[in-house]
Amino acid sequence: MVTPEFAPLQPSFAGKVALVAGASRGIGAVTAQAFARAGAAVVLAARDQQALDSVAEGIRGRGGQALAVRTDVSDPASVEHLVHQAVAAFGSLDAAFNNATDGPAPTPLADLDPEDFDRAIHTNIRGTFLGMKYQISAMLRSGGGAIVNMASLAGLQGVANLAGYVAGKAGIIGLTKVAALDYADRGIRVNVVAPGPILTHHLQAAGQEAQRRAGLSTPMRRVGRADEVAAAVVWLCSDQASFITGATLPIDGGQHAGTKPPQMYRQGQPIESDQH
Repeated sequence: MVTPEFAPLQPSFAGKVALVAGASRGIGAVTAQAFARAGAAVVLAARDQQALDSVAEGIRGRGGQALAVRTDVSDPASVEHLVHQAVAAFGSLDAAFNNATDGPAPTPLADLDPEDFDRAIHTNIRGTFLGMKYQISAMLRSGGGAIVNMASLAGLQGVANLAGYVAGKAGIIGLTKVAALDYADRGIRVNVVAPGPILTHHLQAAGQEAQRRAGLSTPMRRVGRADEVAAAVVWLCSDQASFITGATLPIDGGQHAGTKPPQMYRQGQPIESDQH
């Protein structure tokens, strides 16, 4: 086999089709916009049709191509219809980002209602499985493609009070590895991103103190931006990442690398208070 020539510095999706599930707001919406800027025709999916239409109109207003399809990612018929609509509208499917998520409010495990736990598993694991099932079938018919799934740093390590979310995100990482192995020799790459604290509508609603604490929890001492996640997703779907599959990419300011204390303890020396 001949090693392909190195791709240009800026990923190009001209003439390609990208699907983003969970595209109505936050990281999904920003990623859909990033695919459009790179030249892709973008298919947007979520349950909120009004929010989807707004994102799609914004893309079209900047000269891009966008189709909004109301979708329940946990329903096989709905997901199959989504992929069918993408191919019918634009002719193929080259890239997909499975970003939809759901789950209960933080709750200690023994207090968690089984139905709330099931909801987290249903959307995260079942939704990602269904997305890949129908996306891969479409990609095989058109010669290959690339998929990125959305996990979380919480899928790589435990987080108190988030049993459903942690289990769901860890399951997505496992599914990604299986899909990557199943289709590595058939022209389809599958990877997963695992963000840490990102400034989306959830963290914005939590207020400045929550944002400050979230930033201090990372070695880089700041929260991430949605466009930083979007750039990683677009890159993983591009030819620049052509030899990468089955990988989990933390986007977390160094959190997964380990611990970076604000001050280091030295034997016999007091630590100064960081209270100001």
